[in-house]
This record gives sequence, C-alpha cells and structure tokens, in this order.
Amino acid sequence: MSNNIDLKRGLDIPITGAAVQKTKKVITPDVVAVKPTDFRGLLPRLLVREGDKVLAGSPVLADKKSPEILFTSPVSGTVTEVVRGEKRKLLEVRIKADKTQEYVDFGARKVSGLDAEAVKEALLKSGLWPAFIQRPYGVIANPQIRPKAIFVSAFTTAPLAASAEYAFRDEMDNIQTAVNAISKLTDGGVHVSLNRENCSGTPFHKLANVTFHVFSGRHPAGNVGVQIHHISPIQKGETVWTITPLMLAAIGKLFNTGKYDMSRLVAVTGPEANDPCYVQTVAGMQMDCIADFRKDSGTAVRFISGDVLTGTNAGEHGFLGFHDNQVTLIKEGKEFEMLGWAKPFRTSLFSFSHTYFSWLTPNKKYDMDTNLHGGPRAFVMSDVYGKVLPMDIYPVYLIKACLANDIDKMEKFGIYEVLEEDLALCEYVCPSKIEIQSILSDGIDLMMKEMA
Repeated sequence: MSNNIDLKRGLDIPITGAAVQKTKKVITPDVVAVKPTDFRGLLPRLLVREGDKVLAGSPVLADKKSPEILFTSPVSGTVTEVVRGEKRKLLEVRIKADKTQEYVDFGARKVSGLDAEAVKEALLKSGLWPAFIQRPYGVIANPQIRPKAIFVSAFTTAPLAASAEYAFRDEMDNIQTAVNAISKLTDGGVHVSLNRENCSGTPFHKLANVTFHVFSGRHPAGNVGVQIHHISPIQKGETVWTITPLMLAAIGKLFNTGKYDMSRLVAVTGPEANDPCYVQTVAGMQMDCIADFRKDSGTAVRFISGDVLTGTNAGEHGFLGFHDNQVTLIKEGKEFEMLGWAKPFRTSLFSFSHTYFSWLTPNKKYDMDTNLHGGPRAFVMSDVYGKVLPMDIYPVYLIKACLANDIDKMEKFGIYEVLEEDLALCEYVCPSKIEIQSILSDGIDLMMKEMA
C-alpha cells in the first residue's frame, strides 16, 4: 500500500433505505435517453433525427468544441423524440429499444498491444471517452492533454450508495483490462483509493498496475476529490482525470468484447423504496421501470438519479444518469411545521448540531424527506463547515468569493480542488440554508469562461 490516510472530519447521514445485496429484477427498458445535461460544459451537436435506427454504440451526439468526442446509444432501437428546453436547449434524445439488442462491433483487442493513441481512438470512437472527468472544473477530459495522473475511488461513502464490492463482483477482469488501457494515457499512473475497513477483503485490492491509497473516515472520505487533495493536490496549471469503477467496467468490456455495453447493477434505495435492492439495467433507464419499488404511501415522491446529497431530481418519468448506479426515492417534504426548530422532543428528526436529541441514539436511522426545516437567511460566519469537510481549504471564504465573482480569491481559496459533491455536506449542515452547491457551480462556470 502506498499510504494510509485517516480523515477525522465528516458525517455519515443516517438515512433509512439501504439496498440489500440482492439482485431482484432484470430491467429491459422500453425507452432510454441520452442526456447532454449529464456533462458539464457540453455543447452538443445532434447526429440523429427522429425515426432514425441506431445500434448500441451508434453515435447520437458530438461535442461541438471537440467533434471527436462522441456520445453513443446504450441500446439498439429507434430515435423516437428529441426533447428541447428553453432557447431550444437539447435536453434528451429518447430511443425506443428493440426487443433483441444489436451492437456496433468495435472489435475485441488486446490492450497489451496498443499504444496510447490507439487506446484513445478506441474510447473516442465508441463513445466511452466522456467517462473521464477532468479536474479542475469537472468537465469531460480533453483528449489533447496528458494528465498528471488518473484517480479512481474504489469505494463510496455517499448516503445509501451502491456497494462497490457487490456491484462489481463480476467485473474485475474487465476493470483490470481498463486499468491496463488507461494507464497508457498518463505518466503519473493510475491511483486507486480503498476503504481501510475492508481494504484486504475487497476484490479491488488485487488490481495490478496501480498505486494504492487507503482512506478511513466518514463521508466524504469516498469522494475522489477529497482523496486527490490528500494524495496530490491540484495546483494552478495542473490537470488530473478521474473515472469511476462503473466506467472502468464499461471500458474493459469494450476491449474484451468489442461492444459498447452500458449494463450495470443499480441500487434502488431510500426511505420511500419498497424492498430496497439492486436491479440489472442499462444507462438511461426510465424511472417508470422501477415504479413497483415505490411504497404505496399516497405521498409525493422524488426520484433521484444518484444520492440525496448530489443526485439529480429526475422526476417520476425521468431517466438514469450516464454516471449513476443508484436511484433514491425520498418523500417530498411539503408539510408546515408548527414551532419549527423550537418544537421540543423531535425524536424523529436527525440534527448534526445537537438541536434535537438524535445524538443520544447514534445508531438510529431516520425516514428523511426533502423538507429544508427553514429558509435562507443571512450567511453568517461559522465553523460548522469545517467539521464536515476534511480538506485544508476555507469553504466560507470560497463560497463568498464565488458570490462576489472574485476570480483571484476563488483561486486563492481552492476553486481548483473542489466540485459540488465535495461541498455537499457543507450545504446539508448549513444553518443559513445556503445553496452552496449551486453557488459553487456558478463559480466554476465563471472560471471556465474567464480562464479559457
């Protein structure tokens, strides 16, 4: 092992609805969607029209800024609808899947015989290049850049997240193939972070051709951005890439089988999930396919593609994100609360700040909902963010610099090292109910515009 890093700050949110490690359904969706909104900064160019026939792996979109970056269909079928929003912004390309799936044959190839350019060409042509996320800014990786290193988090600490050991138990050969391939794209090697609690029991510890790092601590210890901060902080002018085990498995299948295979195990979780478990499906699955996992409680439910802190509100008829292998079902909290926070003996609510008595029952899980329990108020100075953020940055000053559009101070206070997911817990515990992730997102967009 390279090093052991113990993170003291953080918070594991005690929410009910963790998925049992059992696959209870294989879902073959009737309709899937390719969503440009899954990728920051993408200017999509549509390559298909309604009525066109596509195979799994056929190009559907391209990046206007980098035309060689393609986005391909996860299924074979017919393009049924191109969904646009305000100012004709492209939101979704919906594809009705065939009963029998057909794939573009990219050709199985031995990675050992490929150089970096051949690996890059294969990933670009197949539509798997968007699997790489470039930091700073969290955009799709630039194919013209050779990054300082590539980082992988082999575990996640996000609320109710899918177990990496279970979700990828049958994918380790594919993941090893992918690691061998992507290691050719950087001189700094592939860095894999493991959880100290089971670092010797996880199949990831058997990976070759990587540098291991072992982390312990509460969420966000599993965030790759936090791990990079403690392994090799990003300085101005430096570039690193990150990729998830989910995308490594897809890359491995491409080289081993020649197919663009976006099948995955997805954890269906959350307080409103009936019998939380795993389902076998593909990227872009419509949420209607898991409607039978929703509790029949008669309340409004939010369907989140991802986890409760950083996921996307997909809606009951929305679609699973490109990078996601988790769906969270949570109640829409719309009820008025008499007395609010001043109401005594609120034993059914969790409080990080000990406002309620949840600290007396540290192992209790809570049926949380989307209620904010208050509204936005003055942005006061507080040390509460520092209690949950295991990074040596000043989040209050960074967020205020983003609000002020002060690029110099944004650089000074760590804008290059963070994405929204890294400060999600700060938003969760914020006593002022500040939308920190949204503010940080605007700050990153400003940096991209001004520093281009």
